[in-house]
Amino acid sequence: MSFSFDHSKDEIAKLCRYFETNRKSFFAPGVKEAHVRQSLIDPLFENLGWDVRNSLRIAPQYREVIPEDSLDVEGHQKAPDYTFRVGTTPKFYAEAKKCGININVDLGPAYQLRRYAYSAKLDLSILTDFEEFSVYECSSRPRPSDKASHSRIHYFRFEEYPDRWKEIWDIFSREAVWAGSFDQYISSKRKRGTSEVDTEFLK
Repeated sequence: MSFSFDHSKDEIAKLCRYFETNRKSFFAPGVKEAHVRQSLIDPLFENLGWDVRNSLRIAPQYREVIPEDSLDVEGHQKAPDYTFRVGTTPKFYAEAKKCGININVDLGPAYQLRRYAYSAKLDLSILTDFEEFSVYECSSRPRPSDKASHSRIHYFRFEEYPDRWKEIWDIFSREAVWAGSFDQYISSKRKRGTSEVDTEFLK
């Protein structure tokens, strides 16, 4: 599952054209989240170098992408759509939605993702329906009333992916995570957000 940046950028541009061409079909009533994941979101992360389908036949306990992993959230078992790991250590979650969900403004999906990541003590996680791609800082406790923009640090639309692919690649590609760039990015956000963390602590 090794992808160079240039190759992945070309492939993501093709995927975006495929989505644009078939957009009405993806938004049609009855199209399920699972279809969107298989056709668009799985390939999105595969183009970031992740072995989403475990095509390398890694032993289950060491699989790098876990679909619908079990997570304890306030005493209840929940299942994030994707858990991305290094070895057995989770690094970030991705929560997928079917096309037509307004990720930019809807409160529910953002709260769901942030709640999962906060419970697992993960600093960053992703919410996407492919059409939209939001990155959240998840170290502060989420509230159901939080706006969708609360703790959101990046927001991309699919039309922007080819031109802004390096921004996504440099944080969330398998190469970036294994090279330590992901952790360095989190550290830089912590330093810049010290005052916000202190405010949250005082609350």
